[in-house]
Formats: sequence, C-alpha cells, structure tokens
Amino acid sequence: MRECTLSTSVSGDADLETLARVVDRVRNNIERVIEGKPDVVSAAIVVLLAEGHLLIEDVPGVGKTQLAKALARSIDSTVRRIQFTPDLLPSDVTGVSVFNQDTREFEFRPGGVFANIVVGDEINRASPKTQSALLECMEERQVTVDNTTFMLEKPFMVIATQNPIEMEGTYALPEAQRDRFMARVSVGYPVEAAEIAMLDAHTSANPLDDLEPVTDAGEIRKLTEIVGQVHVSPAVQRYAVALATATRNSPELHLGASPRATLHLVRAAKAVAAMSGRDYVLPDDVHGLARPVLAHRLLPSVESAMSGRTGGAILDGIVSGVPVPEGDRA
Repeated sequence: MRECTLSTSVSGDADLETLARVVDRVRNNIERVIEGKPDVVSAAIVVLLAEGHLLIEDVPGVGKTQLAKALARSIDSTVRRIQFTPDLLPSDVTGVSVFNQDTREFEFRPGGVFANIVVGDEINRASPKTQSALLECMEERQVTVDNTTFMLEKPFMVIATQNPIEMEGTYALPEAQRDRFMARVSVGYPVEAAEIAMLDAHTSANPLDDLEPVTDAGEIRKLTEIVGQVHVSPAVQRYAVALATATRNSPELHLGASPRATLHLVRAAKAVAAMSGRDYVLPDDVHGLARPVLAHRLLPSVESAMSGRTGGAILDGIVSGVPVPEGDRA
C-alpha cells in the first residue's frame, strides 16, 4: 500500500515538473511579442490549461490580437482566425452544407470554428445572431448543422477580442455569450520602458513572423489531464460557491454569477495550482481569480449603473466580505 502511494506521488511530481517546463516555454514565447504584461500572459495560459475560453477586452491598438495570435502560434496545432464584421453570417463561423452537382449530394464545408485555437477578432462588431453561432461550439465542443453534429477536436479554445461597447459600431455581447468565456482580461497600456522596447523590436520586423511553436496539441491534452487531477478540498469548494452565492444575493446586482461561473472558477484555480507546482488548490487561488472569472458575467442593477458602479467594483466589495478558509490546504 505504501509503495502504491509513493509511486503515485512521484508520478504526480514528475507530471507537475513537465507542466512547469511547458508553461515556461509558452510564456517566454508569448512575451517575445507581448512585453511587460506577465499577469495577462499567465491568465491566457491558465485558461488554456483549464480548457476554457478567453475574452480580451480593451481599446484598439494595445495588443489584444497580438496576444491571441502569439498564444495560438506557440502551439503546433490547427489555428483559424475569424474577423468579426457586421456582415459576417453564422454559417461563416460554423460551416454550411453545399450541394455537389457531381455527386448529387450535400457536402459539409467546415467554418472557421473548426480548429484547435480559434481567434475571434473584434467579436462584438458582428451581429448578436452571428455571435450566438459560437454558443454550442464553446460549451459543448460540437457544431450542429442541418441536424448533423460534428465534434470539435481537443484542445479547443476560443480567444476573442473586443473593443469597449461605447466604441462606434459595436454590439454588446449577450449574457449567455459572456458566461461561456472562462475569463476576461484587459491588456492595458504598456509602461514607458516596455513601450520603448516595443518600438525597438516591432519597427524593424514583426516578432510574430519569427515565432515558432514550443509545444503541440497532444502535449496540451496531457497537461489538461494533469490539471484535472489537482485536488480541491471541500472547504475550497464551499468558498467558491459562497462567492458565487454572494453575487446572486447582492442588491447591487441584477444578475449574479451562474453555476457555470462557479465551475469555471474552480477549474481555473486548479490550473493556477498546477502551474505553481501544487497538486491541491489553495483558497488564495480562488480568491485571486474572482475578478477575471466572475466580473464580466455580472449585471449591475439600474441604481448601481446610474451611480457609476461597475460590476468589477461591486465584485471587489463582495469578495472582501466573504470569509476566506484558513489553512494551507483548507
């Protein structure tokens, strides 16, 4: 019995070391393109390992698409980019059945979503009807066209960028769409030193052109299995549920976090723990992910919106009021 336990522990340590090496390679590769934003890069990798989808929201020109492309190019897998525009159709995303005159049969032609990494650029410039074409793909990893279901290959990750909704020519993402994104991050403006370094590196050539894959889809699948084996104690589970429940009971919010949000919060925390070399989740892992995982799903009440309170600010107050379990493993 002891030998079995020791073998499992040693195997687990080796798996976590492998994960750490791959994560370092991917992180260093992305940071060749995105400088001075380690937290944003780490968040993107967390979502990848947790089998989620990432929403990058910020003003134009700060590197949203560069970040998405850098992550996609770091993995030797299929990558498709969809430029969302007002005239984009749902069939452009999912695919369409076309009648073949030679065979006298309908043939399915896959859309842009059939790839391991799908980069959806400026997703909120497309109509809500086209945006909703991603709902089934993101949640169930499948596409249904003309009563035929096509499974999407793992890993499958949508990295979508969007401009703030007050920008001209944009459509706000529906609540159901936002809820399917595991996390939302904002790149933000670079610090002065990073922007100067960017001028030196990007004016002579595009770093993306020289970016080579540092891992592949098969290895990413193995890493997601490692993340799935990370232990989450009952106390940490109760803490995640308590955070979600507090948002649902807040008078400042018209819409709180869904059960899917709780699931995403725990899955992301497991990825953070694995990246930190641990096979168990700490309450601090959940606490640190509350804003990127929950804030974009919340809908402030009319009174809160009129007073200028954002979902993120309301969430910060809610999180500070929920007791954090004590102990290394809670």
